[in-house]
Amino acid sequence: MPHDTALEVYRSALPVILVSLVAGLFAGTILGSETMRAGIESVPGLLLLLPAFLATRGSVYGSLGARLSSGLHQGVIEPRFEADERLVNAVVASFINGMAVSVFIACVAFLVLVVSGREGSLLQLVGIMLIAGFLSALLMLSVLVSVVFVGYRRGFDPDNLIGPLVTTLGDVFGVFFLLVGVLIVGWFL
Repeated sequence: MPHDTALEVYRSALPVILVSLVAGLFAGTILGSETMRAGIESVPGLLLLLPAFLATRGSVYGSLGARLSSGLHQGVIEPRFEADERLVNAVVASFINGMAVSVFIACVAFLVLVVSGREGSLLQLVGIMLIAGFLSALLMLSVLVSVVFVGYRRGFDPDNLIGPLVTTLGDVFGVFFLLVGVLIVGWFL
């Protein structure tokens, strides 16, 4: 019996993991692009905050996915796109956490620049992180809730979907939205 369960988990998670692998390669392509390299070179501290930004996307939105999954398994959340109080509270808390962590990362990166005697702009780093954090929050929240609900209704265990989904979205779009943030802030500063 345990062998059958392990095989079922593997079988249901494998397609999501394969998509995650391909998307991760795509994120690496974005990160290695000339535009991204130019953006990293033009903004002191950007390379410093990149790993923290990507890691926190997984932490913040992975927690939301775990809450959704637990709520679905316990029957306290229905897999419907309605303004359920538990769902709304979880989504709003994740959005606020994601934005707060983004600003905190920018401040820490700036502090590291100052302590190491390098020049940098707190306004520039915070601006980039606000834009990247906001855009990634919108995408992560909408896709995560949609995939978990639709997957659950189709018989997939959300616990098998959340990890690969959150890491893929966080990495691919985190890198892309940082680049968008660099470009938008570059127009104004």
